[in-house]
Amino acid sequence: MIDTRRIFAAAAFALFAASAPAAAQDGTTIIQTSKLIDGKGAALSNMDITVVNGAITRVGPAAAIPKGTRVIDLRGKTVLPGLIDVHSHLTWYFNRQGRYHQGGRNANDNDTPIESILAAAANAYATLMAGFTTVQSPGSPEDADLRDWITTQGLPGPRILTSLTPLQGGSPDTLRALVRRRKAAGADLIKIFASASIRDGGKQSMSDEQLAAACSEATAQGLRTIVHAHSAESVRATVNAGCTQVEHGIFVTQTELDLMAQKNVVFDPQCSLVFHNYLDNRAKYDGIGNYNAEGFAAMERAIPLAAQDIRMALATKGLKIAYGTDAVAGAHGRNGEDLICRVKDAGEPPMHAIMSATSVNAASLRLSDKIGAIAPGMEADIIAMDGDPITDITAVRRVSFVMKGGKVFRNDGRN
Repeated sequence: MIDTRRIFAAAAFALFAASAPAAAQDGTTIIQTSKLIDGKGAALSNMDITVVNGAITRVGPAAAIPKGTRVIDLRGKTVLPGLIDVHSHLTWYFNRQGRYHQGGRNANDNDTPIESILAAAANAYATLMAGFTTVQSPGSPEDADLRDWITTQGLPGPRILTSLTPLQGGSPDTLRALVRRRKAAGADLIKIFASASIRDGGKQSMSDEQLAAACSEATAQGLRTIVHAHSAESVRATVNAGCTQVEHGIFVTQTELDLMAQKNVVFDPQCSLVFHNYLDNRAKYDGIGNYNAEGFAAMERAIPLAAQDIRMALATKGLKIAYGTDAVAGAHGRNGEDLICRVKDAGEPPMHAIMSATSVNAASLRLSDKIGAIAPGMEADIIAMDGDPITDITAVRRVSFVMKGGKVFRNDGRN
């Protein structure tokens, strides 16, 4: 049996040696800002943020600073809540042969468990440095230890919510039992595959009865469900089964978008990162399963469809649109690229896009009382970037300060 705790200890030591994050900042810190986006739609000027023991206690005009208070000057930058990605696969990586890591499924992929965990820890670190302080991983069993070591052992990375292993089939009774088993194993949510991959056409792959069983059992267990569904029929089945969130939906029509809005189901479309990442790294995926000529052609065709889906979704009254990138091997640390795509290619207003990646996502995770906004009582997940994303959305590529839970993990200004 693999001793995952020793593996994570080694991973943590290696990462700390390279770039140790700051220890917890006990006491009071005041962050000075000139531009502040609060995550709920407001842009504020010349505000101070007071952080005490990891939580925000005050957001207001500059006041006298008590002696001995730590001061971080972020004036001249744009300050935002830590960004949230509700669909990221931190355990996906390229192995030392420059290929997508498959573990035991490929005899030539002989990375050891510790090397795989180091890669996942490095992906988590890159994601955090890009300003994403929370991610949802749907999912893999290794996520649980990665999540717990970040939470309790100081490993630098975003807060993680995971589904552990997704559900892909079985009788209704089997699926109900699997939902209970995932909860007992520590899953934060349930991930379900209701359709085939886009590379295989995206047709519905789970029956209406199977979906209803899995989603109703998850609801009974107090767990959210997020469902991989590309085709229109699989999206309709997912929504009618009482599931919580639809992922992808590349072939949705206005009918499915209206149905999601009516049933209060969250929609998480991707704009470009996942497709361009696969195409840009084609040689590293090519020949593995459905990563073939037909599969890559399908992803190329999906790029304009994805932007059109988002334009339609934005025009659908009452529809809640989350922000998830489906970041896989090669994409970690570039999670902000879909914000650029959503603004430039899908016409989303920059403030709306930022809210999607902050307060809207926090609500979809049922964590709006803790993250997704800069306000008193919230956890001190605070980032800053060079430039103003409201006037130039590409500023999301220039993150220069990252605080998560009151700990500073990046501060290019070093003040």
